[in-house]
Amino acid sequence: KTLYSVGEFCLQQATYTGWQPVGRECSSHSVLFDAEIVSIDTFSKSPPKRGLVVGITFIKDSGDKASPFLNIYCDYEPGSEYNLDSIAQSCLNLELQFTPFQLYHAEVHVGDQPETVFLLSGNDPCIHLYKENKGLHQFEEQPVQNLFPELQELPSNVLWLDVCNIPGSGRRLTAFGCQSGYVRVAQVEQASREVLQTWSIQQDGPISKVLVFRLPASESDPAQNGNAGDQGYSVLVTSTIELSVVYRNVLTHGLADQLTLPASDQHDSVLCALVTDVDFDGAPEILLGTYGQELLCYKYWSSGAPGAGAAEAEAPLQPAGEFHLLWKRSFPSPLLSMEYADLTCDGLCELAVVCLKGLHVLQICTARPLGSTPVLTPSRSQVDPGALDMTPFYRWGN
Repeated sequence: KTLYSVGEFCLQQATYTGWQPVGRECSSHSVLFDAEIVSIDTFSKSPPKRGLVVGITFIKDSGDKASPFLNIYCDYEPGSEYNLDSIAQSCLNLELQFTPFQLYHAEVHVGDQPETVFLLSGNDPCIHLYKENKGLHQFEEQPVQNLFPELQELPSNVLWLDVCNIPGSGRRLTAFGCQSGYVRVAQVEQASREVLQTWSIQQDGPISKVLVFRLPASESDPAQNGNAGDQGYSVLVTSTIELSVVYRNVLTHGLADQLTLPASDQHDSVLCALVTDVDFDGAPEILLGTYGQELLCYKYWSSGAPGAGAAEAEAPLQPAGEFHLLWKRSFPSPLLSMEYADLTCDGLCELAVVCLKGLHVLQICTARPLGSTPVLTPSRSQVDPGALDMTPFYRWGN
């Protein structure tokens, strides 16, 4: 398992006795030192190609001016495609003419072959596409409209972008949020690059995160009678100054069916978000990390869902369902990023939370007291939702 930290590559080695942080400097690429890293992204090449690709955007202050760069690390030597030492020595350094923001990767089909590309937003405002040139064995910038026509004519700087390929349909959903509060969602036919539908909305403040995910639909939703492949795709939009919202079932309702996440604006700006199943019931929860040092967990309950609690049972049921704040947890500094992965290689995922002053790794605990053995498949009738929590497993920093 590998994590990357500011200014250097940083390995986390999993052992039987726990995790030991080991710092590795990029000695041959001193350009990273004393630089302000803006964003980092990594991916494995789409089969049949092999190899790990790491991208880092940073700003280097040379004294008289600040220069932005994109470094792409990738080793083409057979047998070294996943060797971190070799990858760190194989760097493509690109000077940028704009201030970089989010660095993102997405899989597209070029001909009949899948290929993964980098997408980089900037203050131009544009989305820049970097694709591998097989002949030259390096990445180079190409016009974004060739593969992502929906990412043209942007009204403001894009702060967050998410692309979701819809399995078995040949289509994708692309969503992005801008500094101006503008949000756009587009459905695209991947083979022809035709934009089939576009929805947009203007919110009041900068958008910090946009995520496309599957949400269980209510049984009373008439959209259930439609194409099963079109159901359940929703978009989470978090804001720096207002309530976070979910636009439910966008392929059917567009951006008209809005559900709010209660109290999500009560802990300063939302800086990061994650949609994943943390209580092992097969349905995703929404995790929000805030500048106010709080981690918020939200659960979606459709109408008539069992275990919704006495308070909801006494209130009129909402056919469209609603989100409830399941639990929250305080941290010693603002939350910057989150990842849900099996870090201990025991078959259960942990939640890695990057804060301003360190890294926290939390394990799932499905019943009090904290630290008890997780239940793999609890149902709402077996576990009190208020008892679902996470217990600290590892801390690095303060």
